[in-house]
Amino acid sequence: MAGNTAQAGATVTSRVLAIFGAFDPSHRELSLSEIARRSRLSLTTAHRVVAELAAWGALNRLPSGDYVVGRRIWDLGLLAPAETGLRETASPFLHDLYGATLATVHLAVRDGTEVLYLDRLAGHASVPVVSQIGSRLPMHATGVGKVLLAFAPESVRRAVFSRLTRITPHTITQPGLLNRQLGRVIRDGFAQTSEEMSLGACSVAVPIRDRSGAVVAALGIVVPDLRRDRLRLVSALQVAAQGVGRSLP
Repeated sequence: MAGNTAQAGATVTSRVLAIFGAFDPSHRELSLSEIARRSRLSLTTAHRVVAELAAWGALNRLPSGDYVVGRRIWDLGLLAPAETGLRETASPFLHDLYGATLATVHLAVRDGTEVLYLDRLAGHASVPVVSQIGSRLPMHATGVGKVLLAFAPESVRRAVFSRLTRITPHTITQPGLLNRQLGRVIRDGFAQTSEEMSLGACSVAVPIRDRSGAVVAALGIVVPDLRRDRLRLVSALQVAAQGVGRSLP
């Protein structure tokens, strides 16, 4: 269950955080009773705090009576340094990639043991994908995730390897095989997946390095098939990633 256990004497801050913790990618719209249950707050307390959050714009009440996360939270999120500087710098390069391929293009960073998607461009010709801006996905099943995992600290690798969940029949869950793939990422400079996160979707991704050479993000493309255009896509991604890296402060 999402959220923190509410206890007697809980602070206002802990109650607010518990309410926000009730929302996740599978629970984007919640009724007041669902918020109370998932945040482990009494209905009376949830009603009071939710009303204050809605008045400020942190939550929005839908015509159905359910609540969703409000625009004020999105606006605050855009102020985060990782979001603003990198996303703004990379934006023109993502648009160039999308214009050249008409495929879904991703900009992502590592957030703990998950991939955080900072930006995504997609159109009618793109392959349907599960990622959304602000969403988090497993590192071992995504192209951008494998890039970031290959260059992550050993402690992060161990944590990810300890829970290699199978998402599709093609998800790599064997630690030895995944470790060999990560070695090739470091050697070849790109990662690829084949229907590991979504059936019918393949991806290729490359690292973005800052001026010191450190990997700070990953740039990826999702297409139906990589057998014919992989080298062309890798080349386009690498050019874009180099451009982003050179443009970072």
